[in-house]
Amino acid sequence: MPIQIQVFSDVICPWCLIGKRRLERALDATGERAEAQVTWLPYELNPDMAPAGMPRAEYRARKFGQERAEMLDREMTERGREEGISFRFDRIAVTPSTRKAHRLISFADREGRSGALNEALMVGYFEEARDIGTEEVLLDIAAAQGLDRDLARAALQDPEVDREVAALERRAAEIGITGVPFFILDGRFAVSGAQPAESWIDVLRDRASSGLSETA
Repeated sequence: MPIQIQVFSDVICPWCLIGKRRLERALDATGERAEAQVTWLPYELNPDMAPAGMPRAEYRARKFGQERAEMLDREMTERGREEGISFRFDRIAVTPSTRKAHRLISFADREGRSGALNEALMVGYFEEARDIGTEEVLLDIAAAQGLDRDLARAALQDPEVDREVAALERRAAEIGITGVPFFILDGRFAVSGAQPAESWIDVLRDRASSGLSETA
């Protein structure tokens, strides 16, 4: 049976992009990428962020202190380079609210385009320094991924879509997720964090065996 993977992630989480790349390399190595069914689920790192976001430098300084924030950005830039990711933290002006982005991903999932949209949003933020908290930027990215712009705009304003996202975020809290990326395989096994591709290969090869731990 094709593997089913649910991924709780946030589009402004650099570890989520690294984790995505590592998973994809493992799926390629095991020949499962074409048939793997990957669903992207919402997890807001900053659920109380103002809709307009806030200056990234200020956000990072408050969270880590300026010197440590700069060190972490340098380290993440190097890790990203190893995965073929060109993080441009120096160009990112705003740490956005990601609530609308998650609504858009939920809408894209109905259209079978959530994977492509999730990728485009993270690349747009991390490599192109786009403000993905801004509705027009979100719609531009959605349209570039083949989604109808008017339908996407309606989804961003649809209370039902908002309720769906909120329910999924509650689910994450109920099962004890406190950080992302967080992967659930076949509805049974959990893998937490951006595991190396080599570890993923082992998990994918052994997932059907009784020896796989419920938490890797």
